[in-house]
Amino acid sequence: MSNQEMRDALVRISELTRFALRHDHEGHDDWGGDDAPGGEARVCTPVSLPRDLLVEAAQTAIAENPANAPAFGPLALVDLAPITDPLQIAVLTAKYWGPQSRELSVSFMDTPDAALRKRILQHMNAWSVGIRFRETRSDGQVRISRSQPGYWSYVGTDILHIERAKPTMNLQGFTMNTPDSEFVRVVRHETGHTLGAPHEHMRKELVARIDPEKAYEYFWRTQRWDRAMVDAQVLTSLDDRSLLRTPPDQTSIMCYQLPASITRDGKPILGGKDINATDRAFMLRLYPAASRARRFEEHDYGGEEHYHDSNEAVYTFAGGNGDGDNG
Repeated sequence: MSNQEMRDALVRISELTRFALRHDHEGHDDWGGDDAPGGEARVCTPVSLPRDLLVEAAQTAIAENPANAPAFGPLALVDLAPITDPLQIAVLTAKYWGPQSRELSVSFMDTPDAALRKRILQHMNAWSVGIRFRETRSDGQVRISRSQPGYWSYVGTDILHIERAKPTMNLQGFTMNTPDSEFVRVVRHETGHTLGAPHEHMRKELVARIDPEKAYEYFWRTQRWDRAMVDAQVLTSLDDRSLLRTPPDQTSIMCYQLPASITRDGKPILGGKDINATDRAFMLRLYPAASRARRFEEHDYGGEEHYHDSNEAVYTFAGGNGDGDNG
C-alpha cells in the first residue's frame, strides 16, 4: 500500500468511526441522506468573512458584478427604512461573479490522488455554466481541504479575501469510497456557494414554515446545535434585498432537507439532492454558457426580467438597482 493509499484509508476509518459513534449515542437520524455513513446526512455549515473584511469584500463583489448591490429601488421592500451604514449594506450585498465566461483555478490542500481530484472537479463542473473549474497545482482561487471539520464553502467573490494558505471549501473525509450520491449532493451544493448562491431554505417563505421550538429540539438531538446555531443556520431568513432570486424552491440543491416534525404545517421541506431545472436556469442567467441557447423576454413587471427555459418554466430575476439590468 502506498503512502497516499494509507492516508486515504486512515481518513476513511476516521470518517466511519465518527459516524458510528454518533449513531450509537444519538440513534437513527431522520435528517435525511440515507447514503451517508450511519444514516446521517452531511450538513453544510455556512462560513463568512470576519467582520473587518465585510465592507471591503462587498466592494469587491459590486466591482465584479454591479448587480450584487442591494436593491433599494422599486424592487426593494418599501416599508423598511433606508440603509446607509456601510456594514449593513455589506451584509446585504450578493456575491455573484460577473457574467463573462471565465475559469476559476482549483487546488487541493491535502494531496488527494488524481482519481479523487478528477471526480471532485467533475462534480464541480456539473453546473455546466459559463464558469468552469480548472485544477492547478497550488495557490488556486478555490482551495479545497478534506481535513477540517465540516462541509462548507465561502460564498462567491468572498473567496478572493481568504488568505492563500487557507481553504475556501472543505469536504471533510471525502474519499473515492464516498458514495457517488454524496458527491452529487455535497460537492455540487458547496460549488453552488462558490458560484455565489446562498442557502435556499433560508428564504423567508420557507423559514416561516418552521416551528422554532421544534427546530431547537430537533437540531440539538441530531446535530448537537445550540439555539444560537439553529437561529443562524435555519431560522434567520435572508433579506430579499440581498437576493438575485427565483421563487422559493424547496427542491433546489441549495436547500436543506427538513423533516415534517419541525414544520408548522406538518409537511417536510423536501431539500434538493441534485441540481434541478430552476438551479440550472438561474445560474445560466447569471453565467451564460456559449453552447446554451437562451431566450429572454422583457415584460412590464416593475423592472423584473423573466427567463424561459426549454420546458417553458418561468423564473424571475430581481436585483441590482431595480432597473431590470442585472448584467
